Amino acid sequence: MSCIVEMKDISFSAQNRRLVRSLSFHFEEGKTTALIGPSGSGKSTVLKLAAGLVTPNEGEVLFRGRNIARMGRQENLMFRREAAVVFQDSALWENQNLFQTLELPLRVHFPAMSKAERERRIESVVTEVGYKKDLGIRPALLSMGEQKLLAFARAMMCRPQLLYLDEWTESLDQGAAQRLVNMVKNLKNRGASVIFVSHDIQIIRDLADIVVMILEGQIFLRLTKEQIDGDDDLGRYIEKGMAT
Repeated sequence: MSCIVEMKDISFSAQNRRLVRSLSFHFEEGKTTALIGPSGSGKSTVLKLAAGLVTPNEGEVLFRGRNIARMGRQENLMFRREAAVVFQDSALWENQNLFQTLELPLRVHFPAMSKAERERRIESVVTEVGYKKDLGIRPALLSMGEQKLLAFARAMMCRPQLLYLDEWTESLDQGAAQRLVNMVKNLKNRGASVIFVSHDIQIIRDLADIVVMILEGQIFLRLTKEQIDGDDDLGRYIEKGMAT
């Protein structure tokens, strides 16, 4: 299996604190990788590094062999069209209404797409995630769960081949969370790669091909789905490790 993202001897510090320490790992193309660990372990930072949202102090992050930090404008634009991120806090634009927020990635990455095509794409994705309210309102009028739905819909606009998800089902009821899980499964069935952070052991068991536990900014364990599913003691250990 080929590698889609590789992290080579990564270290990262912020506010005089070392968050990631000499970490090396590669994410396999077409696979779903769960990053787990207790709060403050560094898993969200690892996700942001893997997505090229922050630049490591040491080491490099490669997307299909190319250093993300050294990409030119056009190359980075191509990467951003292929890779999408759902942030833990949703990160919706406060000064734009929901339709404008969803339309923006289509305008940037598919400038030749007609207005009618954009509207159809937005309507289709919004319906799929289960959002039913007006798209002409601002994010401040949404609940946290509704913001998560819209953030996920925005990430799906360009039909990404690489999806980064950070606590993406928090604040959602079980039905809404399952809809998003099913969308991720469909995306994976079309050959996409997924890297996600979650505390939900059921979602991890349901989605992950590979589980990576991060402690104090380093990889503590790397396991396959089969190893977790086949060992109840290991499954309980994973749950305990996430809650510690």
